[in-house]
Amino acid sequence: MITLYDCATAPSPRRARIFLAEKGVPYETVEIDLRSGEHMGEAYRRINPQCTVPALRTEEGDLLTDNAAIAAYLEARYPEPPLMGRTPQAKAEIASWQWRAEFEGLLAVAEAFRNSSPAMVNRALPGPMNYSQIPELAQRGLARVQQFFKLLNDQLAGRDFIAAGQFSIADITAVVAVDFARVVRIKPGEDLPHLLRWRAAMEKRSSMAR
Repeated sequence: MITLYDCATAPSPRRARIFLAEKGVPYETVEIDLRSGEHMGEAYRRINPQCTVPALRTEEGDLLTDNAAIAAYLEARYPEPPLMGRTPQAKAEIASWQWRAEFEGLLAVAEAFRNSSPAMVNRALPGPMNYSQIPELAQRGLARVQQFFKLLNDQLAGRDFIAAGQFSIADITAVVAVDFARVVRIKPGEDLPHLLRWRAAMEKRSSMAR
């Protein structure tokens, strides 16, 4: 049985939960309390020295400690339905938009949040090391999030999904990024109708409740 080290309130493990739900893969959950700092404690460090969630223990016993590895494993181990494309062209397009959703969207929100929230003092980056906040990066992150929303809106004009005409990992990461942006008080407005339509359609998928 697969084991997912999770935190119900954090955006990164939500990506793994949605991916698992879309694949229909059963798994056990071990909840890690980020607010109390459990992820930085000695017990969890012995499991995952990176001090991050999600982490996934595979059926073979290996521990995967990031979403990229988790998605690659699940896609190979459970190929149906494909969430990373079937054809070379689809795989490339989905990989490109997945990268953009993560680095231009999700990490932009994290940049704004981690460099401004009082709860994140000295935790400007995830992982075992402490890093000081840089307020200028918070302002840059907010601008990047707004730009990402505009990019998504343009891409979704006339499309039901972000890439390759199918629901994919790019949609998963983008949904999590859009929802996570609420922590920095940014939500898509009426000036982004394609983004709003797509997000409403994504809400109908049962996996999104994860």
